[in-house]
Amino acid sequence: MKKVVDVKEFMQAAIREAESNIITNAGGPFGAVIVKDGVIIAAGHNEVLKNNDPTCHAEIQTIRAACQALGTFDLSGCELYTSCYPCPMCLAAVIWANIKTVYYGNTAEDAAAIGFRDDFIYDFIRSGCNNEKVLTLQPCEHSAAQVTFQKFALKNDKTIY
Repeated sequence: MKKVVDVKEFMQAAIREAESNIITNAGGPFGAVIVKDGVIIAAGHNEVLKNNDPTCHAEIQTIRAACQALGTFDLSGCELYTSCYPCPMCLAAVIWANIKTVYYGNTAEDAAAIGFRDDFIYDFIRSGCNNEKVLTLQPCEHSAAQVTFQKFALKNDKTIY
């Protein structure tokens, strides 16, 4: 029998993670928890400033911790509770981790109102990733790089994720 829980309990845990950054200043006011079968298996908060790492968003930190706790890269069957709508990087990580349900507190507009803006990234993606003011993507050594892909394609013991 599956444990019945109130989603508000898990969202409050994510909000407490976010609140911890108000005190420690490890990063922005963002927190997250990952739940499997009604149990929190991982919690995390933004640690961009603490680690000098722009990828240390709450969702990413929590996905890393959940993968370690479960010993897998596949978080199928898990839910993510996050204090704010995930940025594009975090959305991609959630999709890669096979998490199918995300509960969020604050909106992207709420984050923008306190100085955290993701709209330029969404605009860049919508533009076909063609805006040199944001990023220049330049192909280089395609045929040389293809050799590694061809070797991987021939492996019998590969794992696709």
